[in-house]
Amino acid sequence: MADNTETLELKDPPSYLEVNCTTSSKTRWFSAGTEAGFAVNLINRKADDGSPIALYIEAVKEGEEPVSFGPNSALVSYGHGWKLQTVTESQVGAKARASVRRTTNRESSPLGVFELHSTKGLLPSVIGVQYIAKVLLAFVLLFVFGAVFTLALENLPRFLIFINSFI
Repeated sequence: MADNTETLELKDPPSYLEVNCTTSSKTRWFSAGTEAGFAVNLINRKADDGSPIALYIEAVKEGEEPVSFGPNSALVSYGHGWKLQTVTESQVGAKARASVRRTTNRESSPLGVFELHSTKGLLPSVIGVQYIAKVLLAFVLLFVFGAVFTLALENLPRFLIFINSFI
């Protein structure tokens, strides 16, 4: 009877998860199922001043592709050899530069890795006459619509009296 309970205890997953903070080299413990966004927020609040902040948490294993957790994802353990760790902006930059080097040899993507987090690639590169004309036209139309609605609201009482005189 005692042997059965011991084997059951060995098969149960731990009720907590260890997340290694790469900047402070500290280990934080979270209950299984904790949202990754909450864990990152808590780690960043407890981080020392001046150290880079954590962007997200990923599960890593030697020889395997890392698994990234989104902000609303529940933290889980993938088993033996997998470790949860934080990823900082400097690490993302190093990974992105390595990824860009690998992809430039094969094919170039329309949006680079750095452009996913910024709107720099989405803005027009050259502001031309057409762009300025469209912006000015939008402002003119905005003021014209405003004037029309203002006149309509000012004359609404007269219009209602005119309609009531026929009824």
